[in-house]
Amino acid sequence: MPCPSSCPPGLLALMAPGLALMATFSLPSQAGDRRALPVEKSPGVKGRTLILLDVNTKSPVRIISENFLSLQLDPSIIHDGLAISLFSFPFAIDIVRSDIALDKQKGCKIAQHPDIMLELQREKAAQMHLVLLKEQFSNTYSNLTLTARSLDKLYNFADCSGLHLIFALNALRRNPNNSWNSSNALSLLKYSASKKYNISWELGNEPNNYRTLIGRSVNGSQLGKDYIQLRSLLQLIRTYSRANLYGPNIGRPRKNVMALLEGFMKVAGSTVDAVTWQHYYIDGRVAKVTDFLKTRLLDTLSDQIRKIQKVVNTYTPGKKIWLEGVGATSAGGMNNLSDSYAAGFLWLNTLGLLASQGIDVVVRHSFLDHGHNHLVDQNFNPLPDYWLSLLYKRLIGPKVLAIHVAGLQRKPRPGRVIRDKLRIYAHCTSSHNHNYVRGSITLYIINLHRSRKKIKLAGTLRDKIVHQYLLQPYGKDGLHSKSVQLNGQPLAMVDDGTLPELKPRPLRAGRTLVIPPLTMSFYVVKNVNALACRYR
Repeated sequence: MPCPSSCPPGLLALMAPGLALMATFSLPSQAGDRRALPVEKSPGVKGRTLILLDVNTKSPVRIISENFLSLQLDPSIIHDGLAISLFSFPFAIDIVRSDIALDKQKGCKIAQHPDIMLELQREKAAQMHLVLLKEQFSNTYSNLTLTARSLDKLYNFADCSGLHLIFALNALRRNPNNSWNSSNALSLLKYSASKKYNISWELGNEPNNYRTLIGRSVNGSQLGKDYIQLRSLLQLIRTYSRANLYGPNIGRPRKNVMALLEGFMKVAGSTVDAVTWQHYYIDGRVAKVTDFLKTRLLDTLSDQIRKIQKVVNTYTPGKKIWLEGVGATSAGGMNNLSDSYAAGFLWLNTLGLLASQGIDVVVRHSFLDHGHNHLVDQNFNPLPDYWLSLLYKRLIGPKVLAIHVAGLQRKPRPGRVIRDKLRIYAHCTSSHNHNYVRGSITLYIINLHRSRKKIKLAGTLRDKIVHQYLLQPYGKDGLHSKSVQLNGQPLAMVDDGTLPELKPRPLRAGRTLVIPPLTMSFYVVKNVNALACRYR
């Protein structure tokens, strides 16, 4: 795959079109149920819980974007020089799969590319980390400047990797009447158009925080007018007259944020191609490893999805919704926690919930940045969430299937909520994975129990050959580990910078699945001939 000469080529395989750059995730128990079905052991029965699992193979309950799993780059990696001024906090860059096949991009000459990712990341990484921390705790923010050279490098990286760039323009430049000052953005748009860059656009980032950043707030109605103004600018430039526009990229849907979203949707709901928002589970400054095992925490996202959907569907029914910015922790993450194996429980469950509730795209913050929420470290060594994401994209297709579970369940006590610690999702296997024929089904399972669980495949899944991909922490650090093993073999980049082969463990047909405690796993059920999965 064409990529910058210094960037390990295997890493970009996560984003390659052949791997279905975005994958889909699973649906919980039944088609009408929004959460994974709780499956618990009866208090009076020890070691005898056998869960029966079947999947509805006739039709999918959701179909999400092929680009479901996308990536974000932190703006700190392009901090250099003087040119087009942007602010550090409200500026974001998202990368999703391009529809252009890599074999049509032979114009990318690898030898002529600078060390794009390493250069962008390492030149300023340590310096920017200190700057951003200082800004965060002092509540004062400096300008982030983007030069034409930086934009060229960034676009070349995306284009030569088979990706599509979404660029968030600076929304904090305001006129005296608090309307958006678009002069700076127009310069960037004209330059990008002169280079014929295929870019989609946004305006700002977390507008609910603008008062903190510039001392003045922007309400939803004004923000909507700003987006209409941006759409008008795009239509004036031939290259971008039909470009996609996304927004408003609000923060967590608290009361004031929802009021902002409602005002925006009234004015500009029909202007954007998808409505975007962000979600971070916990404050990275106070997180503990046990937080990532709390089912109550895992379930917080489901309620927020419903809040966003209610407002969006009130004004623009059927409008696509993106979660554009998600991570385990805020405040840049926390070393040895948000980049650990334990954080994978939140990440994999996030993918499952979003797909099952009809969110079209999720943008992971981030591929690499100054903090600890990223997928690779500063030396481009893959972290646990990278391997999870890679398996997801290789195995999971965009069609979400309903599952049916039966087994011994604990009766809820009065006044007590029973949270499910065994979460099962099902999709059609990715059609881009040529190791499996159409009609195969992929399950992915999160076991938060401290004991193993047994699952017997029933119905259409009975007596089928199964391929297991079991991810466990590698080394003595346990849940804190930054390394993982697949089916007992440690995962790491090969010496030449390519990805290792992700070999499944074939299981005998009809064998009961044994799910180890505190693990995440994928199971491809072969040759099911599922009607829902045989056709695109």
